[in-house]
Amino acid sequence: MVRTLVLGTAGHIDHGKSALVEALTGTHPDRLKEEQARGITIELGFAHAQVGDVSVALVDVPGHERFVRTMLAGAGGLDAVLLVIAANESVMPQTREHLDICRLLGVDRGLIVLTKSDLVDDDMLALTTLEARDLVAGTPLAASPVLAVSARTGAGLPALRDAIVALAARAGDRRATGAARVPIDRAFSVKGFGTVVTGTLGSGALTLEDDVQVLPGDGRARVRGLQVHGATVSTVQAPRRVAVNLGGVDLRHVRRGMTLAAPDAYPVTRRVDVRLDLLPGSPAVRQGARVRVHQGTAEVGARISVSATRTTPADPWVASPPSRAEVAVPPGGQAYARLRLAEPMVITRGDRFVVRAPSPARTIGGGVVLDPEPPRSGVRRSGMVTRFLESDGTRIEVVMRRWLDEAGLAGLTVPEIARRAGIGIAMTEMALRTLAGEARVVPAGASVVSAESVAAAVAAVTAYLTAHHKAHPDEVGPPREELRMRVAKTSTPATFDVVLAAAGVVNGDRVSLSSHRPVVSDDDARIRDGVLQVLRAAGLQPPDVAGVAHGAGAEVARVQRALITLSKDRRVVKLTDLWFHGEVLDELRSQVRALGAGTVFDVAEAKARFGVSRKFAIPLLEHLDREHITRRTGNKRVVL
Repeated sequence: MVRTLVLGTAGHIDHGKSALVEALTGTHPDRLKEEQARGITIELGFAHAQVGDVSVALVDVPGHERFVRTMLAGAGGLDAVLLVIAANESVMPQTREHLDICRLLGVDRGLIVLTKSDLVDDDMLALTTLEARDLVAGTPLAASPVLAVSARTGAGLPALRDAIVALAARAGDRRATGAARVPIDRAFSVKGFGTVVTGTLGSGALTLEDDVQVLPGDGRARVRGLQVHGATVSTVQAPRRVAVNLGGVDLRHVRRGMTLAAPDAYPVTRRVDVRLDLLPGSPAVRQGARVRVHQGTAEVGARISVSATRTTPADPWVASPPSRAEVAVPPGGQAYARLRLAEPMVITRGDRFVVRAPSPARTIGGGVVLDPEPPRSGVRRSGMVTRFLESDGTRIEVVMRRWLDEAGLAGLTVPEIARRAGIGIAMTEMALRTLAGEARVVPAGASVVSAESVAAAVAAVTAYLTAHHKAHPDEVGPPREELRMRVAKTSTPATFDVVLAAAGVVNGDRVSLSSHRPVVSDDDARIRDGVLQVLRAAGLQPPDVAGVAHGAGAEVARVQRALITLSKDRRVVKLTDLWFHGEVLDELRSQVRALGAGTVFDVAEAKARFGVSRKFAIPLLEHLDREHITRRTGNKRVVL
């Protein structure tokens, strides 16, 4: 299998980043006429080289402080970085900021390259090497090789290529098994082909004819063509630089900052819980501060809501009291916080981001996403620090348990959990199997529900049925839907089945405890039998309630209670203000069906056919319509 590496440059303006890329690849990354005329990189540049057995995609970024936003768009998808320092100028402001950005984004592999080595003597080169070592001390690049090169003479380039091959051997997994995701850094149209986007495929795979989404938004598209470093391919797997020809989406609806992704695989959100890390030289960040959030190729404004802070990673977390408006994250400190985004952003758990102050524009920190779809409740309420600590843990099963507990009986589907966790379907299913083995979760149809929520619902079902049986000892139990709405309103039918099975109840149209046996007094039984006899004898022309009471020899109030009880089992049915025996209506439906589909009759014919007056004919015909035995067409009915 071909090894791949997405390698980016970083460093101050005019330190030779673009010239280095050209020396390594033979391709100058500056594409714009303005860039070539001014000798300054303004936009992202891209090139490719085969270095040994490693396919290297190089991303060249601008070094000017005015173009840090562009640099950030290119830095998000890197496997490793070439930190470029001109030997004749040494460490400069953008060298430091670019290094900070790479560290904040989790780019922990790289090489320190001292360019323009042909312009300095050995003493100056040694001094620059010491200053470079001082710069990266305490960072993930502290142990990286420092290599002196000259793009003009070619000195040091063979050693640099060898170091790049060694770097590829240490490159980590880029979640190639997850869902496809390409933060878009360029979008353009090619005559005869249509919309084309480019970016770094950071996870998953893309194949011709795949259905994809362009996010944020509801744009659906199809992969019509794929290229890797100018070569047409039928499939590509992360990590790779890719160009994707899209069908079904217009260029007007695609731009840098959007994401090409597998359908429904990534959250699009405006509320994100994060762990925030401020740089030591940044200003303190106060509650409600406005910042610019950079993730992938996207940039979105946000407000920060601080839940807890600490000065160093060794310190305990200090919760932000709800009553205290003045809360600040100290320079170099950390915070658990919620980012309230001004626009929708494609972001998931585990994503790293950079935060910049809007004015004056400067990088102040960054962090990692803990939950891209948190509940709406405030971040300073009781228990939120514990929630953040659980979300910040390395064991995803703990995080999933929290999410499922919060979802209650509504539960979550496997794709919903995978999207929120950012780990793909296979890893999500593995984690859920672990939780099921620990009796922490319960499958319920297409969803998964926390065992704790099911246990609470079982207790509520048992309590409700116990009270109902005590109040109505003569009834079988409440209707199933009435019980669900009372004790498990948010549950799906499948989840409610799980609850009832766990409760060990008798589950039908009506629900009862397995120990319950309806008890009817002799007097109530006599009244019910009398009511049924009166209505059965009356057929399709029953008397009113007073007439039923007279025929049954009972008080009107007790007959009314008997009718309601009998209706729960559909032994009697109420149509308008009249009560009919259930068997009588069954016989009527059979008679009408026997007329044959397509038979047409009006009210007068119905009165004559069934031997009833208009008082009874109208409610009976409306009942037949509701039961889909007939359909009203004008003043007539058609048998279905």
